[in-house]
Order: sequence, then C-alpha cells, then structure tokens
Amino acid sequence: MSTNAKLTVSLLAAVLVGLVSLFVYVERTGDETLSGAELVTAENHRLSNADDGKVTLVEFLDFECPSCRQVFPLAERLRAEYDGRITYVVRHFPLPSHRNAENAARAAEAAALQGRFEPMYLKLFENQQAWGDAQDDRSETFVDYARQIGLDVDRFRSDLAGTEVERRMRTDVAAAEAAGVTGTPTFFLNGERLSTPTSYQAFKDLIDQALAAR
Repeated sequence: MSTNAKLTVSLLAAVLVGLVSLFVYVERTGDETLSGAELVTAENHRLSNADDGKVTLVEFLDFECPSCRQVFPLAERLRAEYDGRITYVVRHFPLPSHRNAENAARAAEAAALQGRFEPMYLKLFENQQAWGDAQDDRSETFVDYARQIGLDVDRFRSDLAGTEVERRMRTDVAAAEAAGVTGTPTFFLNGERLSTPTSYQAFKDLIDQALAAR
C-alpha cells in the first residue's frame, strides 16, 4: 500500500472514531436531559394526593388553551372519583400564541403564595370564555378573581410582578421542555406520556390499569 493510501485510511479511521465518539456523547447527553426532567417536585401543585404514591397523573396546561378547558371537566370528575387514590399534579406550559396565558399562570402562582392555588385554578378555567382570546392585557380581570376568592389584593398585585412567581412559572416551562412537551394539555401517568384521552371512560381505563399494575 502506498504512503498516500495509508494516510487516507488513517484519516478515515480517525474521522470514524470521532463520529462514533460524538454519537455516543450526543446520546448520553440526551439521556441525561431526559432523566433529569423532574415531572414532580415538592413545590408542584397537587390537586389530589394519594398517600401510597402508587399512581401520579401530571398535566402540563395552559389556562387559555381551549383544549385544556375541554379536558378540565373530565379532570375534575376524575379527581372526585379517585380522591385519595391518585396524585394529580398540574404544571404550567403557557403557549406564546395565547396573549394572556402567562398572565394567568402568574395569577395562579400569586394565589398559591397565599395558599389559594386551587380556587384560582378553578376560577381561571370556569371563566375562560370571559378572558380567553382577548388581545389586551387581562391582569385586572385576574385581580378581580383574586378579590372574589378572598386574597389580599395588594399582596396579589405585588406578587404578580415578583421574582418568585416568575421563577415558579419558568421552572415548570423548563421541565416541560426537558420532557419533550410541545403543546397542551400534555399528560404523564407514572412518568409515561399519554395521548390525551378523548373521553372520561378512556381516562378511567388508564387510571384503573395503573392502579391494578401497582
């Protein structure tokens, strides 16, 4: 074999080794990112809680999303029927296409700082038609909801613009992105991503299967 041929083979071998190394690195990096996606943390909002921790349903939601509003009654019915048997966690993923989605997420977190996340969660979804799709800032609407559920309104206004509310919302968004969430609602059952159920019975079947498997 000529010197030039030997040099060519050596270069090709080096390139091949480099590509393999890069592939392994990318694969490992991807795995680490995926395993690091914390679907449930201590500060996440649990709308129902099971002491045995056998079944956990996590929803990434956008309060302005029409599909989330359609699923909302099913989720509420599920919560009532499986109260104490499953843990139901909700996290934020406000979509850029919805003008007041981030404002609504901030409102929920500001309410949470006064121990009233669930009443604000209910207000936002039950009244979505009144503020959803608006192209102007509806923060004052959310201040009115805060008043209706008995919050300290001055504190609520301050918290809306505060760093803690922003941090909590951004933490949820980062977790959603790490888990591959691209739209809402997105559900995870015991860490496994679901296709969004289209009926209450479909939801029930998934939950019953998870309960029976544990």
